[in-house]
Amino acid sequence: MLEVGMTNSVEAKVTHSNTAKSIGSGSLDVFATPAMIALIEKAAAELIQKNLDDGKTSVGISVNIDHKSPTPIGLTVRAEVEIVEIDGKKIKFNARVFDSVSEIGSGSHARFIVDSKKFQMKADSKTITQV
Repeated sequence: MLEVGMTNSVEAKVTHSNTAKSIGSGSLDVFATPAMIALIEKAAAELIQKNLDDGKTSVGISVNIDHKSPTPIGLTVRAEVEIVEIDGKKIKFNARVFDSVSEIGSGSHARFIVDSKKFQMKADSKTITQV
């Protein structure tokens, strides 16, 4: 059961594949903001998924992140999320991201709990109308 105050964290090593230069969000070999957002979403999605019935999942619906400090290739980053509000199927998180030197980002993220099959069918129906 999901509750306010629950937390989760995940880590990733900064490699060439998750730099701003590689992802295309910038020209430098530093941890990319889109990679930071993905790490935050992973931490939140894992926390929710562990507490859902079979056939349910969550989808990201909003992200508001400040990327405060660069992280070079070779360091490990850690995203920490905490549930701060539950409003029916909408779950809101506070997020903080760290490297081994300092906090490198913070902000908020929200996810919505959905039925996996129904959601996928809704998405797939868009391809039928485009053919």
